[in-house]
Amino acid sequence: MNLLHVNDRAGEYPKSWYAATAAPMPTFAPLAGAVRADVCIIGAGYTGLSAALHLAERGLKVVVLEAHRAGFGASGRNGGQVGSGQRLEQGELERIVGRDMARRLWDVGQDAKALVADLIARHAIACDHAPGIVHACRRPSEVAHARANAELLASRYDYAQITPLDRDGLREILPSEAYCGGDLDMGASHLHPLNYALGLARAAVAAGAVICEKSEVIRITPGPRPRATTVAGEVEADHLILAANGYLGNLAPAVASHVMPINNFVLATEPLGPRAADVLRRNVAVADSRFVVNYWHLSADQRLIFGGGESYGYRFPDLLKTVRRPMLSVYPGLADVAITHVWGGTLAITLNRLPYFARPAQGVFSASGYSGHGVAMATLAGRMLAEAVAGDASGFDLMASLPTPRFPGGAALRWPLLVAAMTWFSMRDRLGL
Repeated sequence: MNLLHVNDRAGEYPKSWYAATAAPMPTFAPLAGAVRADVCIIGAGYTGLSAALHLAERGLKVVVLEAHRAGFGASGRNGGQVGSGQRLEQGELERIVGRDMARRLWDVGQDAKALVADLIARHAIACDHAPGIVHACRRPSEVAHARANAELLASRYDYAQITPLDRDGLREILPSEAYCGGDLDMGASHLHPLNYALGLARAAVAAGAVICEKSEVIRITPGPRPRATTVAGEVEADHLILAANGYLGNLAPAVASHVMPINNFVLATEPLGPRAADVLRRNVAVADSRFVVNYWHLSADQRLIFGGGESYGYRFPDLLKTVRRPMLSVYPGLADVAITHVWGGTLAITLNRLPYFARPAQGVFSASGYSGHGVAMATLAGRMLAEAVAGDASGFDLMASLPTPRFPGGAALRWPLLVAAMTWFSMRDRLGL
């Protein structure tokens, strides 16, 4: 079953609030015939578009092949949170890779946020970029952990932009009975994810990159001059970059054994007007402490954009039911509010939630598995890929050195094993364990 097609219409964005409010962009012509390029990129999400932009700025001939539309996948559907650090907290990273490497990974995360801000400013990308992410905790033990984490970041990583919040402090921002404290990271930020992706696409094209939409790659051929083949043409290049993340399918089994596609879901309410103050009292985004994270923010027109819920099959479930339930667990007073948009999408995780950078075959680079932390990291991954192609692989090799184990059973058994694990963790969440 192909995730590129099972839940979406060919060549169309999902019926999301992001797509409904995206800055108009003309379609790009599909690939036709045989093309020669310096670099061929598969996937026009943050990774692929950032790589295309940075390569084109170096004067290389770049062709991006996208099965649907630029920003079609997770890059245009996510919660828009530009988080600090990596997906794992620094204390956990210190345990896994040691303090020196954990510091280097923290600096990578800081560079990723700075790159997002710089690209937005440099290319005048209108995407409602604003500072602030709240981490909302459900239990006192989690609040204590959040405070300890803020203290560790301030003392060991010179990062003093996180403010711990007790119950009252949190409710001044987030008036919900579901949480008992947390923290506010003003060094993190949030944005309109599809408009950000489309801004990267415009910048890449302006720099000289070619984007071919409705150009699904059906086969790659590694080698000294790798090739990417579609039903209508073929690109031969010096280098091939895999940037399809959760939509990679069976193009690269060596990557698929390390990276798992999973689905997540988002809704948008009608504009809340004065009732927006019952949801958030500052223009910040929120992510909570559930294993399957709830995340939300208010749109520019004061809608609640709320993500949550999970499914363990390729086909999406009843989207409205799946996302509305966690929304009402946080905001039961919104039971009478109309839902105007609801959509799903596919991201990719790794077993230990560290991104997976690799050279899976001759002439081929890959970066994926951002595990829900991809807005900033995928953008930086694109620049790292461009640098590696241009001869400086120091950043790419740093990330490729991270321990990212294969899923037990490889690509064939990763899905049933993940279902069992996610079901267990979700049950613990619901039982309050």
